[in-house]
Amino acid sequence: MLLSTLLLALRSIRRNLLRSFLTILGIVIGVSAVITMVTVGNGATIAVQNQIAGLGTNLLQIRPGQRMGGPGGAAGAPPFKEADALAITSQIGSLLAVAPEARSGATIVADGRNWTSSVIGSTNNWLITGNWKIADGREFTDDEQRGGAAVCLIGETVRRELFGTRSALGASIRVKQIACDVIGVLGPKGQGAFGNDQDDIVLTPLHTLQRRITGNTRVNTLMVSMQDGSDPERVKAALTELLRERRKLADGEDDNFNVLDTKQLGETFASTTKVMTMLLGAVAAVSLLVGGIGIMNIMLVSVTERTREIGLRLAIGALEREVLMQFLIEAVVLSALGGVVGMVLAFGASIGVAALMDVPFVFNLNVNLLSFVFSAGIGVVFGYFPARRAARLDPIEALRHE
Repeated sequence: MLLSTLLLALRSIRRNLLRSFLTILGIVIGVSAVITMVTVGNGATIAVQNQIAGLGTNLLQIRPGQRMGGPGGAAGAPPFKEADALAITSQIGSLLAVAPEARSGATIVADGRNWTSSVIGSTNNWLITGNWKIADGREFTDDEQRGGAAVCLIGETVRRELFGTRSALGASIRVKQIACDVIGVLGPKGQGAFGNDQDDIVLTPLHTLQRRITGNTRVNTLMVSMQDGSDPERVKAALTELLRERRKLADGEDDNFNVLDTKQLGETFASTTKVMTMLLGAVAAVSLLVGGIGIMNIMLVSVTERTREIGLRLAIGALEREVLMQFLIEAVVLSALGGVVGMVLAFGASIGVAALMDVPFVFNLNVNLLSFVFSAGIGVVFGYFPARRAARLDPIEALRHE
């Protein structure tokens, strides 16, 4: 009986193909919108997490000032010194590496080309804290770091802009007033979590930047990478206590530095992205309800059009539940078909949008199955009333219907 009822429903849908297509259009749009929004949102969340992870392994960034930038930021707060990094290394455990970092903007010149970039002065530990790999060449030697030698490692963007397709290893570039020998090229990282180009950098020994470029001993940031399994809160508390002591802050004074945990930052960004994904998915799901109302409307029209057919079936012995099942299955088939078409469209749309936004495409089977089940459920909910109305028609009145 179920098979014959299904065949009757399919025959009825085939008789009005255009109307059936327009009926399921709302379901198609709703399902494809929900799946696409959630899929792209999940990809964006993973992209943000990867970008934050690219900043460093279990990384703490310590900067002068009470908070990151803006009013009340680093203004008036004394900078750090290289000795602060050495003190942290010697007095605090559970650390993988500590690197002092000083920065300065400069125009880089090589082979008649110039490029404005960020020049960073630090130690080899900077490569460890930032998860940097050397694609070509080597890191600094101890003598180069102590003596402030005119050597540097450059990022992929700087290499591309100054040397094109040629190798930069062994070449000489001018950074402000000094000539630096390129001893290495950093592996590419791409865009950072804040939209910056992480590969647009020139790395020199800290003493080189301080003595030959900036002319001072200031350190802008202390990069602290913790060992796996260490307690971030304990490490931050120890760092705070040590730096307060070194910066001679009284008990009642506020910290004139801030400690940023990139892991917490990544979790915050990922949580925000997930909330936005859920919000967009909920907005897109509204179109599923609109599609359900469309199915109900068309099914009511179909009941009216087929009143004599329903009356004839009831008159020759069809049961009410059989008529109810026929129209209910017809509504479910329409909505389920819309769900399948919507899933196919969403797959293509998700790949395209993910590529356009430069985020990974992450296929989520649960979201696809849930959307399909929900679309079929829409058919049951919105198709029940028209089916019930058809099943309760009086056979005599139905046969007299014109």
